[in-house]
Amino acid sequence: MASAGSAPILSTPAEQILESVPTKTVPVAALSDDELYVQYEIPRTMREIREGRRKRVALQFPDEMLVDAPRVFELLRDGLRRERKPERNLTPTTETAKEDEQNSPTEEREETLCILGDTSYGACCVDEVAAEHVKADVVVHYGRTCLSPTARLPVIYVFTSKSLDLDAAVSAFQELYTDRSEKVCLMADIPYSHHIPELERRLRDNAYGNIYATQIIRDPSSLLPNRTLPNEVQEHSDALKDFSIFHISSPPDSLLLILSSRVKSINILPTDTPSPLALEATTTQQLRRRYALITRLATAPIFGILINTLSVSNYMEALAHCQKLIADAGKKSYVFVVGKVSAAKLANFAEVGGWVVIGCWESSLIESKDFYKPVITPFELEIALKSDAKREWDGTWVADFGAVLKNEKSVEQDSNIGATDNTASENDNDIGTSNDLAWQDQSSDDEPPEFDLRTGQYISRTRPMGRSKPVISSDDTPSTASAKNVAPPSSALVQRAKTDVATVNGAISPAAEFLRAGRTWQGLGSDYEVSYERDEDGHIRGAAMEEGRSGVARGYGIGETDSMRA
Repeated sequence: MASAGSAPILSTPAEQILESVPTKTVPVAALSDDELYVQYEIPRTMREIREGRRKRVALQFPDEMLVDAPRVFELLRDGLRRERKPERNLTPTTETAKEDEQNSPTEEREETLCILGDTSYGACCVDEVAAEHVKADVVVHYGRTCLSPTARLPVIYVFTSKSLDLDAAVSAFQELYTDRSEKVCLMADIPYSHHIPELERRLRDNAYGNIYATQIIRDPSSLLPNRTLPNEVQEHSDALKDFSIFHISSPPDSLLLILSSRVKSINILPTDTPSPLALEATTTQQLRRRYALITRLATAPIFGILINTLSVSNYMEALAHCQKLIADAGKKSYVFVVGKVSAAKLANFAEVGGWVVIGCWESSLIESKDFYKPVITPFELEIALKSDAKREWDGTWVADFGAVLKNEKSVEQDSNIGATDNTASENDNDIGTSNDLAWQDQSSDDEPPEFDLRTGQYISRTRPMGRSKPVISSDDTPSTASAKNVAPPSSALVQRAKTDVATVNGAISPAAEFLRAGRTWQGLGSDYEVSYERDEDGHIRGAAMEEGRSGVARGYGIGETDSMRA
């Protein structure tokens, strides 16, 4: 405890800055070449590279697999060299060279391999940005993946494989499901998916007749994301509620939220314990927390849209959809591309009241107490921008923004069919919803007051941009403008006070307003008032010019004095 007469030490001593902190590392046995050959599926990878005639290949590894990356690189390089057609030993004639160039112009060219050490976004997504930096024409993605559809480059997925005690898995299944006629879907995290067929065979030998073994497909918008469905579920989607899920290894939180309202129950078999017991997963508290974030952002005036992917297809359509939802609600949005999302990056934008992440269906769910403002998904944004009277949520949760876009298109088609009957929309006084009329098209006199449901306080500036003013064309005369109940344009110059904020197209800028009223520090020199010397006529008096320093860094000269040497 520090004494009263001395100040406490608040910094690390200089002599300890460069001292390394000892850490305990668990040694991991290195795989042999034969094990690497099987683990990373070297033969299949070489076959697909050669069948596709790929010449620039990017190898993407997650952080935990980078230790094997150089050896996998060498195995692929040496294997591709052996399988390449041998070059001609004889000196080719002109006719032979032309024939070879016509038949296989790129067959003799050696493949170029490169390792992507750090991903631009999440490790589950294909990093097309880094691959395009090296001009790759194919990406080999290793490890678990979200299987989101890519936008530009083809992908070779190598899921790798992890070991599993099948006897313990069968025992845990039998203890959990005593009724052998119960409908159960077998699922597993991607590195354990190759154990599903053998697990199904053993369970059927033990008289379990309603077991369905899922297979991996590339469809995040499926009822079981990236998995096949039973035949009866393909015919009637509601039949999935009769099935339970037996999942090997802990699934991502986004998958749990997706399945919570679609299946009967979810049971997880952990793979990090020697004697695992299947436990039932519950998402009640997590759904309550997500709904609390939604209601908190219902009155947020400014939203930040985070682009957390440049690889998933249709991400630009999702961006336009979110911007339209926010604009129709009379709110402001800003777009950010920050790479990997962190609390420190988002804390730089204090004026943003909430964030919307556009990313893959796994990385869009961000739950951390380190963030100062809530982070939600495009699906949750739709719910947040509805009015209090229409905000209903039955617990259904959608992570893939591709499914959100499909729902939007279906709603638009239904609205176009019923566009002839518009009497109900004219009498609708529910203001500010994204599914009703645009906020700008409604009367401001009918706006109900808005309150924060958490604190009960009145929110005065939930729509900071103001209503858009009608645009007057150059053909309109003052009389025509008055007939339209619109004031004619004015060319008079009006001096604006220093306390006024900037406007954009006649609407107040929320960022400028926050800079004036919210930020306590506005940059270096902001606390000094700039003043100029003026003459008798009021013109600014310029300062006399002085000759500055000259020379190089080791010795300067001022005016005609000798240069000073260090």
